Amino acid sequence: MSSLHRQLSQMVGVWRCKRRLEVSLNPVAGFHCRTFCSTTSEPVDPIEIHKRKLILWFSHLPQEEKQFGGYFSPETMHVDPLIVETKPEERARPLSSLKTQTSSSPSMTVEELFDRTDTWNEGRGLNVLLYGAVGTGKSTVVRKLVLDWCAGTTLTHFKLLVPFSCEDLGQLTKVASLRDLVSRKYLHLRKHPLLSGEGNQAKDVLFLFNGMEKMKLDFRIGSTELCSDPNEALPAGAVVVNLLRKYLLPEANILVTTRLSALDRIPQKYVSRYAQICGFSDPDRQRAYFTSRLLQQSGETAQSHDTQALIELLYLNLQRESQLAAACFLPSYCWLTCATLHFLHFTDAKAPIRTLTGIYTSFLRLNFGGEVLGTGAGTSVPIQEPHNSLMLYVVRTVGKLAFDGVTYKRLSFSEKELEQWIGGKTKTDEELHQLAMFRTDVLDFFLAPCVESGNRLPVELSENNERRYVFAVPAMQEYLAALYVVLGENKSPLEKLTRKVSVAIGQASEDVSAIINILSKFIPLRVFAVFNLLKLFPKLFEKISSKSKGSIARTMAAEMFRTEDSYNEDVLDQVGQSLLGVHGPQPQQYSEGPSFELYPIFMGGLLHYGNRVLLQQLGCSIQSTTVAQITRVLRKYLVREISKPQPPEELMDLLVLLYEFQNPRLTAEVLASIRAIRLTSIRMTSLKCFILSSVLLCTPARYHLEELDLSCCHLTHDMLQMLWPAFRHTHILNLQFNSLGTDSCILLRDLLLEPKISIKSLRLCDNPLLESGACTLLEALPENQSLRHLSLMHTGMGDKGALQLAERLQQHTGLQELNLAYNNIGDNAALALVDACREHPSIHTVHLYLNPLSDVGKQSLYVRGVPKSHSGSGRQVKVLASVTEGSDISEDWHPILSVIRKNASSWDRERVKQQLKVFLRDLEFGRQQQQSLLKRLHFHRVEKGIRQTLQMLEKDTLPPSTGHSK
Repeated sequence: MSSLHRQLSQMVGVWRCKRRLEVSLNPVAGFHCRTFCSTTSEPVDPIEIHKRKLILWFSHLPQEEKQFGGYFSPETMHVDPLIVETKPEERARPLSSLKTQTSSSPSMTVEELFDRTDTWNEGRGLNVLLYGAVGTGKSTVVRKLVLDWCAGTTLTHFKLLVPFSCEDLGQLTKVASLRDLVSRKYLHLRKHPLLSGEGNQAKDVLFLFNGMEKMKLDFRIGSTELCSDPNEALPAGAVVVNLLRKYLLPEANILVTTRLSALDRIPQKYVSRYAQICGFSDPDRQRAYFTSRLLQQSGETAQSHDTQALIELLYLNLQRESQLAAACFLPSYCWLTCATLHFLHFTDAKAPIRTLTGIYTSFLRLNFGGEVLGTGAGTSVPIQEPHNSLMLYVVRTVGKLAFDGVTYKRLSFSEKELEQWIGGKTKTDEELHQLAMFRTDVLDFFLAPCVESGNRLPVELSENNERRYVFAVPAMQEYLAALYVVLGENKSPLEKLTRKVSVAIGQASEDVSAIINILSKFIPLRVFAVFNLLKLFPKLFEKISSKSKGSIARTMAAEMFRTEDSYNEDVLDQVGQSLLGVHGPQPQQYSEGPSFELYPIFMGGLLHYGNRVLLQQLGCSIQSTTVAQITRVLRKYLVREISKPQPPEELMDLLVLLYEFQNPRLTAEVLASIRAIRLTSIRMTSLKCFILSSVLLCTPARYHLEELDLSCCHLTHDMLQMLWPAFRHTHILNLQFNSLGTDSCILLRDLLLEPKISIKSLRLCDNPLLESGACTLLEALPENQSLRHLSLMHTGMGDKGALQLAERLQQHTGLQELNLAYNNIGDNAALALVDACREHPSIHTVHLYLNPLSDVGKQSLYVRGVPKSHSGSGRQVKVLASVTEGSDISEDWHPILSVIRKNASSWDRERVKQQLKVFLRDLEFGRQQQQSLLKRLHFHRVEKGIRQTLQMLEKDTLPPSTGHSK
């Protein structure tokens, strides 16, 4: 048996070996298998190795892309931006002028850039300079170009493509030859003949230098020696200069990418062709980008219909709202738009934790990560020095402008104001160079000319015929203003002077103390004790600094709970409307001027550790001690404000703030002072449900809400699943007016069967549960003993549901009140239910009004609700079947009429009118039976209220439903 097993194993081994050999010879599959197959002795082509490695490197997505769940790939999400060939005299056009001039320009591909020009000389390759502003898509074009070359779909006439990062080359300190530079990064190309310089083999080579602005190049003969030997060691900048001069490998072709400010780094005589990346200059490119992104972000095919509708709304808003279209001219802002929409519409419990602040911080890291502020001639300053950080310079200039706008409620700024806040105090030549580079490369990225809605790109002029500027995305103004405050850049001149003096005295006091300690050993004079006062100044500054951090917390709390913004749409809805527009009636704006409700939320989100790490990479440091001081003061102010009654919109904004903060301890301490979360009429989304659950998960197990009100919130079955953790923390759960169906009853049944559930009141009024859903829900009654109040008004449970409830009542001994009004329950089922309630040990009230009960049935219900005798087993149960009880007015007539008035706008009006007329008939009959004048007057009063409700129904003047029920 064992010999047979060995023979079979040998046969399988031979088959596997042959199979590996066949696969290795297959030109398609061999790409994946050569690494693992050792049966062939043929040498592997270095070019193939090079392509495999380039695919691995350039297919790697940045961390900012991975946070969306891994739906993306460079091949499927790429949309080519507009690339236009420019003349040398046109190459310095600003970004704002391109938006109107490129619509009629013919678009070129990167492959067409290497077509032979009229000035081309035999034996000399082309030098193509591809330039563009920040965010126009240069790095994306380079990545797609490399991957397409590896796949053999573009630039196939080049046998070898050698990409370099100029940022890496600029950091090299040792001299190296061209071949050493290549082998340093691509070891497999170390001895490749195409780079030997012999003959004209280099004509099949394309060098790609990405980010030339990050490298120092000097084309002066006296500074950079000439070199034609690819084996001669030179500084990295000199090697690149000689390649561009065509002294080194003159047959090679070169593609250089750079920003606008670095165009003059390469003299015009060394450039064969200029081409500018102009972003997405037309809505069709923008729509193609959004479609490729969002359709993948939806993940599941079931969401594709909703995603298509989302794209349509976005496209309509792009056509209608030209300011958004102007921002999406830059592919980077298209990325930000998609990331925000993904956050708003595709967040679920399985996705990684993402915050709005994190999206904006990642956006800045993608565009400005690790950059320093140069002077236009290259720089080698390490990125660890914060005073050279480009992002910090942005905060101190553009952030200061944003803070001024938020403070004084302004969205647009004049050119004079830009001059005042950005570069208004520059003095030295170096500062002027930095400002010129900043204005050329960065300023247009954040600010754009103000445009009017409805036109393509007109210019908005002020009263003085002056151009106005706005932030490309309104939320970016609030983000930069928040970053400006959190980094402490809004200090007064006195605070800044105090800090400098404190640092100087603190350093001097250490040296003075050391000298005094030595002298006091020989000269014991008490006068030396005076110098100890120097140590007090840094401590005094620490107290002043802590008060400054406390003012940041006070600003957050004050901006969070502004009275004039209390009744605006919640902040997440405002973000969505800014992208998709408002379809239907415009939301009522209660505050005068623009509202900046994201501002305090961004301030809280910037204190999160993950965002601080990203900001540290950008050169913007927020110390942990600063976060601790702000958090300590913020906790006190939030607890004080939340103790006051807050509108649902304001409460939702607070939950968003706590979620953005991502501080479980602070969240638990703030929620400890909250006993009810009422989000009535908030349009809940999967994101809002996720935020509510995430925030409540920060609380300890012993924490419980008295009430969680989610009535009229457009909840769905999927949202209920996300809210499951939140339901465990509440005593009164209000889910009225949410269109929950029978599938939701399964989830609610399982919720009631949870061992540690503490729900005492469950309100499901005006949800189409139907008989099957109600029966499913009632399956939880035997094992659940926490429920005291069950409201199933207007759920369509019918006679079958009422009879099953009557059978199961004895298995649940804790119920005290049942609301089954407006459920199409007839006389027999109602009588059976009341009889079961009389036998129940604790039920004292049953609501049965607005059901099709006969007069005899109502009378029977009233009679059965009264105990037969004091010695009988039946209990007294209050049955609310009408506004009358026999010939008397029910003491609960007012609550019944109030419930009808508040909910009739969403009910079947003819059915409600019919029931109200039955009430009038009952009242008229009861009034005729009364002898007392006072009782007759009381009957007239009730009749008057019902007639007023009937008139309001007929004139359609009833207020919208508020989810109210008894």
